[in-house]
Amino acid sequence: MYLMPPALEEWLPEGHLAYFVRDVAARLDLSAIHESYTRDARGPGGAAPFHPLMMTQVLLYAYCVGCPSSRVIEKRLSEDVAFRVLAANQTPDFRTIALFRKRHFAALTGLFTQVLSLCKRQGLVKLGAVALDGTKVKANAALERNRTHEKLMKEKEELDALVAGLLREADAVDEAEDRIYGPDKRGDELPPELSNARKRREKIEELMRDMEREAAEAAAEKQAGIDARTKEEEETGRKKRGRKPTPPDDTPAPGTKRNLTDPDSRIMKTRKGYIQGYNAQAVADVDSGIIVAADITSEANDVKQLIAMLEQVKQETGQEPAKILADAGYYSDENLDAMTGKNTQPYIAVANDFKDKQRHGPRIAPRGRIPANLTPRQRMERKLLTKKGRQTYRNRGSTIEPIFGHIKEERSLREFLLRGIDKARAEWKLICATHNILKLWRSAKGLPEPV
Repeated sequence: MYLMPPALEEWLPEGHLAYFVRDVAARLDLSAIHESYTRDARGPGGAAPFHPLMMTQVLLYAYCVGCPSSRVIEKRLSEDVAFRVLAANQTPDFRTIALFRKRHFAALTGLFTQVLSLCKRQGLVKLGAVALDGTKVKANAALERNRTHEKLMKEKEELDALVAGLLREADAVDEAEDRIYGPDKRGDELPPELSNARKRREKIEELMRDMEREAAEAAAEKQAGIDARTKEEEETGRKKRGRKPTPPDDTPAPGTKRNLTDPDSRIMKTRKGYIQGYNAQAVADVDSGIIVAADITSEANDVKQLIAMLEQVKQETGQEPAKILADAGYYSDENLDAMTGKNTQPYIAVANDFKDKQRHGPRIAPRGRIPANLTPRQRMERKLLTKKGRQTYRNRGSTIEPIFGHIKEERSLREFLLRGIDKARAEWKLICATHNILKLWRSAKGLPEPV
């Protein structure tokens, strides 16, 4: 049909996202991935590995267009022109794609910083104000795989009995196994069911140790608070108000659960019900919508993430934002104390505005000089009631919430494919990096000149 071989680049219109992703990937430092391969490296079946640059740009494009599944990517590599252009008509199978992502998750984590650097050089990162929020993302695990400490103990006892029975059976038929397996095997290999039972028991023991360690740490933290309270009462000679704290228990609480599939994930409450997942955090520049920091945590509560995410903004960009906007989930007096002396002004909600308006109607900022005896909470509330405070805080919802909506609804990235908090963090940063690639592409500013 063709007198000359066709050029795949001619099959896509000028300015297509695939070309932009290819140009971005060419600017990235992939030495960490390259160094993991030796010159004579061979993949499954003895085949030479696919080029890391090709695999990276295919993976970046897949996340950009919302199809991160390795099986879907394999199909697109045969049917989708853009994927075929990026892969130069090569067709790695889904196992190769999944293994590449899993093997190089640490290097893929670093791509977020490199893409952010490109955005910064193009003037898209202003840091006049940033908005912080979290969203619950489903882990690659089911709720039904959660077990309490008591349930794990019961399963462990059942597995101990099963392993003991299988071992007795194995000892009884040693000589028969030699004849059955033949001369090419020792005849003393563990039966598959025994191997699986042992692995399951080891996993259960690991989860139990983890639950017991966390309970002990929580008890130690609570005891330290009780000791501090007692010391203060002795020094002042006055009893503190409130109920006297009970002594801590260093055993796991009855309702404490761990997931057998992904132990790092936790049960998270969302507007649509409960999921097994992670709390994904992101900080976005108010002016451009560029994500300047991203992380995940197993804690459902956001309050401990404010300072950590602010520090990450400084680490990723080299500077502190002028203002940080966050909802009431991030407020605590301790967080405000920790921000004292920083160059960032906090605008953190201290109450549910909707409920407040329902109860009391629209609130107006009090006039006059700020009283000297106000608590940190009262000062923050007063600050947000001013005209400037209202205008500033209003940018929070219009900045960060559409980003999560676009990631989850438009790009359908609602679930992590990798298990474990480190791998899930790498995947979240990859998702955020591709968000920034799309922002840079749509800005029509192109890529900065190579350094």
